[in-house]
Amino acid sequence: MAKSNGKMIANNKKAYHDYFILDTYETGIALSGTEVKSLRMGKCSIKESFIRVENGEVYIYGMHISPYEKGNIFNKDPLRVRKLLLHKQEINKLIGKTKEKGMAIVPLKVYFKGSLVKVEIGLAKGKKLYDKRQDIAKKDQKREAQRDFKVRNLSV
Repeated sequence: MAKSNGKMIANNKKAYHDYFILDTYETGIALSGTEVKSLRMGKCSIKESFIRVENGEVYIYGMHISPYEKGNIFNKDPLRVRKLLLHKQEINKLIGKTKEKGMAIVPLKVYFKGSLVKVEIGLAKGKKLYDKRQDIAKKDQKREAQRDFKVRNLSV
């Protein structure tokens, strides 16, 4: 399990809503210098991104990193395909798991760990509509319970 203990850059809340996250991995990512500078300014979005395994390597598609303002000719395409850095045995495990029906690999978080940019990816299984409704009902119950608890403590 990956633990993020650095500055958060981007979080994919939509992934938690649309999928059951079964397992998480912390990966590195191959970036250019101006992309790292742009990430330090917090200009990144992984909302519409997805991950594929091709030829034994893992790539992230649709990750938007805004061009660095002072980067001029060194700026890369904001939506270019970027390589994720994983160990071979982790890649093989992901390949085996994604062959199962309904399994996918989704990006969950982008953050700094020291001076390195890390991407937390998750092995996920898609939710059905009724699963999403159950999750929303649980969140509402939890929120109501916290509100009642807070009101009781204030009146004492």
